Amino acid sequence: MSLTLADARIVTPEGVHEGWLTIEDGRITHVGHGSAPRAGHGLGGRHVVPGFVDMHNHGGAGGSFPAGEPDGAREAVALHQRHGTTTMVASLVTDSLDRLSRAAASLAELCDDGLLAGIHFEGPYISKARCGAHDPALLREPSPQEVAGLIKAGRGHVRMLTIAGELPGALDTIRMAAAEGVIAALGHSDADYDRTRAGIEAGATVATHLYNAMPQLGHRAPGPIAALLQDERVTVELINDGVHVHPAMLTLACEVAGPGRTALITDSISATGLSDGEYLLGPMRVGVVGGVARLVEGGSIAGSTLTMDVAFRRSVQELGLSLPDAAQVASLTPARVLGLADQVGSIAVGKSADLVVLSDELEVAGVMRRGAWIAEPR
Repeated sequence: MSLTLADARIVTPEGVHEGWLTIEDGRITHVGHGSAPRAGHGLGGRHVVPGFVDMHNHGGAGGSFPAGEPDGAREAVALHQRHGTTTMVASLVTDSLDRLSRAAASLAELCDDGLLAGIHFEGPYISKARCGAHDPALLREPSPQEVAGLIKAGRGHVRMLTIAGELPGALDTIRMAAAEGVIAALGHSDADYDRTRAGIEAGATVATHLYNAMPQLGHRAPGPIAALLQDERVTVELINDGVHVHPAMLTLACEVAGPGRTALITDSISATGLSDGEYLLGPMRVGVVGGVARLVEGGSIAGSTLTMDVAFRRSVQELGLSLPDAAQVASLTPARVLGLADQVGSIAVGKSADLVVLSDELEVAGVMRRGAWIAEPR
């Protein structure tokens, strides 16, 4: 089956051009300029960007990935797909080893089905001083043997592990994870600059939601933020929801790291797409007021209700990123981090036909995944 999308403004890493593209068997086979050589599905001059890639997501539509319930997880995936996220990693939060293992085993089934691109353990190997919305009573010191057990529970689908690099056993665990093909991410950490550098040297390559749950940037004590931004080996996650990070600091990170080392994430929770109220994030009770999620006890920010289309739009309209740069930080960079850039993340011949059609206001007008419309533009 062949489909041509015509009269589009196609956003690629090289720029934006008026043109068309052809899809066969779920993959892009041609990307052309100007008028299409044959009749196709006209998009009325709307923008087409690659499907968004969210490498840090806890759920949505009432479904929570930490709960490990397949039906709820499918609802969460469906919600985010409607908002343009065609590739998504399911993030867990600190819990008992038994519950983490069972959740990972359950989510591995959805990875087998192609609904999820992997599993992320955000905890329990994080700092008590910077644990945020994680249960401090369940935090643990990491060991390679223990983490290997969690990786085994995920049956080859564990993509990332967030770890505080200053903890005893952290550096050996980072080395082990990297050797197993699992991304080691530094975050929820109280480490100073030198400790963070040591974690990077051990093999950590991602900063879990830069700025949040770590010491602030200081001129005498630069802390982890400076170390993570400076190192060309590290990709920094950013939550652009207007709550987690001031736009000036988002702009600073984008300018220092560049689009090639910046990845937008949602850090969304089960409340995403729903009304204000009380929800669970793992074992923790979260209250959502005005779309902002905070722990019921303590008031710490507890994830977000963000979707990737909103993060993309804010990055263009408020941070001033170009459309190609916004597409890179929302799609291509996280795809590269996850080892999927040969399949998704940009509009190019041979890649999966994962596409988002956007209006002039950058609102989602259509979503395609693997050549099939999730939401067909009219």
